Amino acid sequence: MSDMSEAPRIERGDDPVSRMNNNRQFKLLADIPVRMSVEVGSTSLRLAEVMDLAEGSIVELDRQADDLLDIMVNGALIAKGEVVTVNGRYGIRIVDIAATETRLAGIERRG
Repeated sequence: MSDMSEAPRIERGDDPVSRMNNNRQFKLLADIPVRMSVEVGSTSLRLAEVMDLAEGSIVELDRQADDLLDIMVNGALIAKGEVVTVNGRYGIRIVDIAATETRLAGIERRG
């Protein structure tokens, strides 16, 4: 985990969001809410194993501790990132943006 003081600063007007905000078509979509989630990892368990879980149980996930986390928007992978702390709360620093084909494939799959 790291602190946000190391994060690079983007100058206002120089980032993709500022460029999109100036696009009239984007403004029609800008206020649509989406759900962002971060996936730490996953595993498969039998129902009996789930029912045996108790306080203090440990479930091993399919990811290494130093792997980047998946950042999902409405279930589609959009980026990879790492955990940071921001004013005592968890945050996520974007490290790698998914290729356009990967992002669109996630959207098409649910359509």
